[in-house]
Amino acid sequence: MKLIYRVTLRLAIILIPIIASWGVIFYYTMVAEINDESDDSLVEYAEKIVRCHLSGRPMPALNNGSNNSYTIVQLDSATVVEPYMTFHDEMVYIPEQEDTEPARVLTTVFMDSEERQYRLQVAMPTFERDDLIRAIFWYIVVLYFLLLITILVTTTIIFYNNIKPLYRLLAWFDSYIPGKKQEPAPDSTVVEFHKLALAAQRAVDRAELYLEQQKQFIGNASHELQTPLAVIGNRIEWLIDSTALQEEQYVELSKIRHTLSGMVRLNRTLLLLTKIDNGLFPEVSQVDISGLLRNELEMLVEVYDYKNIDSKVDAPDFFFININESLAKILIGNLVKNAYVHSAPGTSLNIVLDKRHFAVSNSGDAPLDEKYIFNRFYHKGAQNSTGLGLALVKSICRYYNFKVYYSYGNGMHSFVVEW
Repeated sequence: MKLIYRVTLRLAIILIPIIASWGVIFYYTMVAEINDESDDSLVEYAEKIVRCHLSGRPMPALNNGSNNSYTIVQLDSATVVEPYMTFHDEMVYIPEQEDTEPARVLTTVFMDSEERQYRLQVAMPTFERDDLIRAIFWYIVVLYFLLLITILVTTTIIFYNNIKPLYRLLAWFDSYIPGKKQEPAPDSTVVEFHKLALAAQRAVDRAELYLEQQKQFIGNASHELQTPLAVIGNRIEWLIDSTALQEEQYVELSKIRHTLSGMVRLNRTLLLLTKIDNGLFPEVSQVDISGLLRNELEMLVEVYDYKNIDSKVDAPDFFFININESLAKILIGNLVKNAYVHSAPGTSLNIVLDKRHFAVSNSGDAPLDEKYIFNRFYHKGAQNSTGLGLALVKSICRYYNFKVYYSYGNGMHSFVVEW
């Protein structure tokens, strides 16, 4: 998930409890304010009724258009009630509307000149709480989305304007190819991005230094190992061709030559793996995989003609991908040769090449170990095998971010490379 999306999601989540809490606080604050105003009006109304009752003046009319109501009840003279005043909410029946309405109610006790006690209850219509809750809820929903959109748009604009140095640095990293001259890391006046650019530049400089050391090592290893091996091979060939050897001596020299040939192949393959792992194949071009496959098949069909293998190929006339041509030959050649080498005589072999993948399948009696099949020096019983062919395929696929996997089904081993 991109950073901007993560920030947006978290802002949206954080806003929910904040707005909800604000709505609850606003509701109770509004209710308290309304009740306070209503209570003041009820107190004035109650005092007016009490004065009228005590002075004998006409009492206020109940039906005066305000839906206010009151009741006066004389208390038992044997019971003395301490003066009190309470407020509460209840549903009051309004005769004029023939319906019940929410009302704020004041209950108090007063005493006349003859020390008779009366309970006065005054009711004043108030707001519908359910209506208020619904109104606040929908206003909160609208407010939430308005705030969310405003904050997100503002945050996105500010975020992108301030994060541009990071995107420039990421683009610089994406364009970096080991072994090729690179422009200096893009700097910034922002302290954090400046430090990040310096750290990135130091990392690339170290990588280039290590890469150069690796190149020197590989070159030295290639020279120091290949040359003596070639000299030894030539001397063995000279001994075999130019001296009178006894049969036992000839057999031993042939074994040495065979072992030396394996060492040469092993050394060459290990050096190739090291080059791939260290990114020493930066050259990329449009390579016709179909053409490489046809050339490889033409040679292998001739070499393994004695096995009488039924080969079926499904490939287009041309199929180009961006890859180093040498590595493409190794990738295609190793998979196809592997199938021929490990196919029993008289069996079948299927090859499929398209825009999505390259698949090679050959007959087999039992599945191989998927966990170790691409490991170096993993042998499957073939003679003269170094156990590095599939390891090379894996390294090349990793180098170009291809996906390679093995499967077994219906008596067929399948190796698939997804471009």
